[in-house]
Amino acid sequence: MYEGVIGNLIEKLGKMPGIGPKSAQRIAFWILEADRDDITELANSILEAKAKVRFCQTCFNVSEADQCRICLDTRRDQTIICVVEESKDVIAIEKTREFKGRYHVLGGAISPIDGIGPDDLRIKELLARLANGNIVEVIVATDPNLEGEATATYLTRLLVPMGITVSRLASGLPVGGDLEYADEVTLGRAFEGRRQVQ
Repeated sequence: MYEGVIGNLIEKLGKMPGIGPKSAQRIAFWILEADRDDITELANSILEAKAKVRFCQTCFNVSEADQCRICLDTRRDQTIICVVEESKDVIAIEKTREFKGRYHVLGGAISPIDGIGPDDLRIKELLARLANGNIVEVIVATDPNLEGEATATYLTRLLVPMGITVSRLASGLPVGGDLEYADEVTLGRAFEGRRQVQ
């Protein structure tokens, strides 16, 4: 519908997750009507984040340093690892204040439809972290949807023979939902009621 610079802006905004054509159009016109200084600050923030943010060398959470603040925190339990799909899931779990261990971010979930298999995730890196024998429990906190369940099943089959306790978040999370949208109480209860996977 729109052409030229405006059409290009709407098209680029529409590529962002969760932004449909109408939302992209609204954001584009907000940008056009906003103060130039505010837009410059927004653009600079995006460029700065892209330049400075990287992945933690240990858990692959987002970080501005080689290791994230969670991996550097010596007060956290180093014998438990919570495996999540994305960094946004770490934030959701941290809001509950229920989990005091460490994390491992897979970088997605197994999804044959999207061409994502186990080798496309950071599973080898997880196995390397488990090799030292210090980990006694792995909590699989993948999303409660088809892809998350497939990933959880794959990890369970891989980890249980290693003699490590593998648990999955308990009920309280809706099937087909995403961790980042769960409220703190629901997510906290899911952690309290987690169960061991056989």
